[in-house]
Amino acid sequence: MAKKKVVLAYSGGLDTSAVIPWLKEHMDCEVIAFVGDVGQGEEELAGIEEKAAASGASACRVVDLTREFVADYVFPTLLAGIQYEHDYLLGTSIARPLIAKAQVEVAREFDADALAHGCTGKGNDQVRFESTFAALAPDLEVIAPWRTWSMRSREDLLAYLAERNIPTTSSAKKIYSRDRNLWHVSHEGGVLEDPAAPPPDDVWMMTADPSAAPDQARDVSVDFEAGLPVAVDGERLAPEVIVARLNTIAGEHGVGRIDILENRLVGMKSRGLYETPGGTVLAEAIKGIEQCVLDRETQHWKQQMAVTFAELVYNGRWFTPLREALSVCAAKIGERMTGTAVVRLYKGRACLVGRSSPFSLYEESYATFAEDEVYNQQHAEGFIRLLSLPERIAALKFGTEHVGSRASSRAPR
Repeated sequence: MAKKKVVLAYSGGLDTSAVIPWLKEHMDCEVIAFVGDVGQGEEELAGIEEKAAASGASACRVVDLTREFVADYVFPTLLAGIQYEHDYLLGTSIARPLIAKAQVEVAREFDADALAHGCTGKGNDQVRFESTFAALAPDLEVIAPWRTWSMRSREDLLAYLAERNIPTTSSAKKIYSRDRNLWHVSHEGGVLEDPAAPPPDDVWMMTADPSAAPDQARDVSVDFEAGLPVAVDGERLAPEVIVARLNTIAGEHGVGRIDILENRLVGMKSRGLYETPGGTVLAEAIKGIEQCVLDRETQHWKQQMAVTFAELVYNGRWFTPLREALSVCAAKIGERMTGTAVVRLYKGRACLVGRSSPFSLYEESYATFAEDEVYNQQHAEGFIRLLSLPERIAALKFGTEHVGSRASSRAPR
């Protein structure tokens, strides 16, 4: 009888390095390591096939997903304006459904029986992977070792690997849990689990210390077509090159760091440090195009939609009808979001300083404080009387004592 084939989402990190031998020891199966290249960098991918083989994998398949990641996942969510809990640009959350989708494709290629991941039972990623598996491969078994093995800490995993002479770059002293792709890098665990402790200087990887950043500000322009970035400083570039270019420029200026306590899907709060230098510039730039092009009701609706969209992505609900519908809505809203925005980078900050669009609704002749010949200010009187008509009628019928603001402003006696 042939051994069960398991395709593991493999990163080469501590968790998945331990998962391979554990699966072989406890399930007597063949393990195929799958690596989704979403722009985590040559340093992280160097020698990963050899590393997987040293852990016991029968094969290691590396799939380049970088262009698809940026073009089909990052930029559409940028257009939708999503930020989880106002700050997090969802770098890990956006990548997981794509990686899981590609993992399913590799599993079909190898005629595998099961899918596995190294996510802990406390985190969000287990939901993101398994929700994708449920949507795309409900027939395949899902194996999540962190939920069943006896090991309970990363120190346990280090000891487990040491006993088997399996190499790892993690250590007991520097044991951060990191996730990196072209859009961002996240840092959790270790000393960061004390939310009162400032982040150590050695945590950051993509961004310079803002205090040591250049003293001269840098203005960078981004061109958009239909809400999608197409050029930086006037140079038309491929989607993944745009992000890489802005990562370098903004990273040198210390832009893109956040330190948050976020609400995980499973119910607990966790501290996360995130670096998203290029994404921070793009998120600021696209606001400028929105300000030019979108009317009031559309812009406000888009802001409300972004909250729901962000929660869907954070919670692993990418392959759902609602997420797909919101993506279509965002694309429709973005049809006229064409133009150029200028963002100024200085000492860790990215500030919008200019925006223009051929579809701009801004008209200086109406907005000016100088003398104009297009706006009759007397018209405002009738507008205000109609706008406030419900309050006027209520006051005339019931008096002014019913007004909530007056009643609530009285101090209790």
